[in-house]
Amino acid sequence: MKLSLTKRRKWIVAGVVILGTATPSFALFGFGDIVFDPSSYGELVSQLSTMAKMLTTAQSQYNTLKSNVQNFSVKNIWQTELNKVKSVSVPNTYGETNGFSNALNLNSQSAALMAWTNSKIGLAPETNGILSTQTVGNSSNLTQLAMIEASDTASPDCLNAVGSYRQARNDSATAQANLQTAQLDGSTSTNSEVEQLNLLNAAQAQQLNEQQAQGVLHACLAQQMTIQNMQQRNAAAQDLNTWGFVQAQHTANPTLNVTDTGTWTTYLP
Repeated sequence: MKLSLTKRRKWIVAGVVILGTATPSFALFGFGDIVFDPSSYGELVSQLSTMAKMLTTAQSQYNTLKSNVQNFSVKNIWQTELNKVKSVSVPNTYGETNGFSNALNLNSQSAALMAWTNSKIGLAPETNGILSTQTVGNSSNLTQLAMIEASDTASPDCLNAVGSYRQARNDSATAQANLQTAQLDGSTSTNSEVEQLNLLNAAQAQQLNEQQAQGVLHACLAQQMTIQNMQQRNAAAQDLNTWGFVQAQHTANPTLNVTDTGTWTTYLP
C-alpha cells in the first residue's frame, strides 16, 4: 500500500522533530543496543587524566615514605659509652661514719640523717645555757649557732640527694642499655616510623628524669653555698666589730702612760 504525498510529508516532519530532540549518540556497527555518546567519552578521558595524576602523586608519596623508613644498616658508629656512677664505701673505724655508705649510695633519708648526726659535734649543755641569755642580732655566737643549724638541715638532704642520684642511675642502667640497643638496631622490626618515634619519646623521658635528678643536686649545691656565704659574712662582720671595739677602747683609754689612772680591763685578749 502506497502512502500519499500528504502522509509522507507528515512522517518526514515527525522524523525531523525526533532527530532534533535526540541526544548526540548513535549506534555502532548497526546494532541498536550499542550506543556511543561523544560527551560521555570526553568525561571518561578527563577522569582517566585525573586518575593518572593521582597515581603519580601516590607514587611520589610512596617513594617519600619508603625513603623515610629506610633502614640504616650500620648504626654502631653512633654508639656511646654508658656512664656509670661508682658506689662508694666510707671507712668506719669507730662508728663515726655510721650510715654514710648507705646515705651516699641509696635513696634513704633516715640513713642520711643518721650519718650526719653521727659525724657532727654536738653543743654542750653549758653552751646552750649561755646562748639562751644572748640577743639575736647582737651576738656573734648566735650567728654561729644559726649557721650550724642551717648546715644540720641542709646537709642530710644533700647526702640523700647524692644517694638517690646514684641509686636512680643504677636502677635505670638496664633501661638505658636496652634503649641504646634498640636505637642502634638496623633491622626492619625497629626501623618503622612509629617505632622510631617511640624510641625518641623514651629517650626524652630518660633525659627529663636525668635533668630532674641533677636539678636536686644543683639545689643542694646552692644550699651549701648559702651556708658558706653565711660563714664568710659572719666572719667579716666579726672582724669589723672587733676593729670598732678596739678603736673605741683606744679613744676611751689612751695608751700614753702619763694619763694612766687605773687598770685597763676591757682590752681584747
